[in-house]
Amino acid sequence: MHKTKPYVISKKIVYEAFMRVKANKGSAGIDEQSIEEFERNLKDNLYKVWNRMSSGSYFPPAVKAVEIPKKAGGTRTLGIPTVADRVAQMTVKLYFEPSVEPFFHEDSYGYRPKKSAIQAIETTRKRCWKYNWVLEFDIKGLFDNIDHDLLMKAVEKHTDIEWVKLYIRRWLTAPFQTKDGIKERTSGTPQGGVISPVLANLFLHYAFDKWMAINLPSNPFARYADDAVIHCKTEDEARKVLKSLSQRMNECKLELHPSKTKVVYCKDADRKEEHENIAFDFLGYTFRPRLSKNRWGKHFVNFTPAISNKSKKSIQQKVRDWKLQLKADKELIDLSNMFNSIIQGWINYYGKFYKSEMYSSLRHINKALTMWARRKYKKLSRHKKRAEHFLGRIAKQNPELFKHWVIGIKPTAE
Repeated sequence: MHKTKPYVISKKIVYEAFMRVKANKGSAGIDEQSIEEFERNLKDNLYKVWNRMSSGSYFPPAVKAVEIPKKAGGTRTLGIPTVADRVAQMTVKLYFEPSVEPFFHEDSYGYRPKKSAIQAIETTRKRCWKYNWVLEFDIKGLFDNIDHDLLMKAVEKHTDIEWVKLYIRRWLTAPFQTKDGIKERTSGTPQGGVISPVLANLFLHYAFDKWMAINLPSNPFARYADDAVIHCKTEDEARKVLKSLSQRMNECKLELHPSKTKVVYCKDADRKEEHENIAFDFLGYTFRPRLSKNRWGKHFVNFTPAISNKSKKSIQQKVRDWKLQLKADKELIDLSNMFNSIIQGWINYYGKFYKSEMYSSLRHINKALTMWARRKYKKLSRHKKRAEHFLGRIAKQNPELFKHWVIGIKPTAE
């Protein structure tokens, strides 16, 4: 007699889940198993996941805790689940996300299909021209502090699939494997989990987005995960919004980050007031008064975004981490193949608004290439100028070789 499983889960969806996990790449969890290894025995491995999930006996293994440095200093803990666990999480996500996605607010931009950080910046830029004040806020350790019972209430509101609820609850309490041993978890959702972004969005949908729409409908906002800005007409209004927002967060067992939450004046040519804060950072960009040209070529002061200093430093650090001077065994075309997609990514993201502000960061790539050339070619080793000249000539002949050369950031060939 064939025993039926208590839960009906499509094998096809489990396979689709694997394909998505594979596309996202990512490193091994606590079992040290890579995606390639998992794939070597794909049929059996996927069957195991499907079988356990369908019978209700799937328990997530501990999540590998990895400390990641933050741009602003300090670290945050990323949780890396095993490959099999990522497949299981993706399976639940494929069933669960379509039931919450249609309810989400149009100004929630993080980790959503068809939404992006660039859209959030574009929207915020336009609103800063309409509204004189911004409340910039940050939720203290959102991913560590989400209350499980409140979150499960929201989950239950949007699905009646028993196994989806069962496994989400299990993932919320899956312990962390740290270098000091196993650490139990009673709140939060692990950053790095496949299901976490949807859960964090769902929690903040009720804690913030929907609450704003009902209680403060005349204050538009843009939110990307736990990073958000709210627009206000006056300073007084911004202070009031901050007060009610603070209370709201406490009701939801969260708190605003005191040093990262502030009221900002969007100063420009027409806004004459004085205020201590006339700049804010949002999604790797700094919004502040800048000199712009209007269509008749006349200069004026405009409140607008450009790459932030933190992001510039982060690009420079990444270029240093490439250690090009140690790659003298490589040819220029190899370096181009290794790093072009990263360079293109920076240009696509940080070049969207006030592009020229990012040029200084891209020049660091040319400096690193000069160091590479001096290490590779004996006749250039003592002459920095000669090495720059050599690269400048190549850039002139072959401007397509590096993506930043294409937009004119070439080594000088005087």
